Amino acid sequence: MSPEFKEKDFAVIGTMSFFSRRLRAGDTIVFTHQHYGTLIKRIQRIDNEGVYVIGAHENSLDSRRLGPIEPAKIQGRVIWHIRRS
Repeated sequence: MSPEFKEKDFAVIGTMSFFSRRLRAGDTIVFTHQHYGTLIKRIQRIDNEGVYVIGAHENSLDSRRLGPIEPAKIQGRVIWHIRRS
């Protein structure tokens, strides 16, 4: 999610059990991907196949390459972003 999130920034996440509100387009989530590890992306849309995500710029790794994200792979929603100086 560069340039919004930079190396050494902190992201506080609410786990799926922590927040009762359903995920919505525009939420920023943390999830795991079998090939890319842990990622932070913004939700573009949600449908029956899963969650589709976008990055912060047009060349970002997103659902165009990742496909839909399975809800079970989502670790949580970013509730606070702490930027490092």
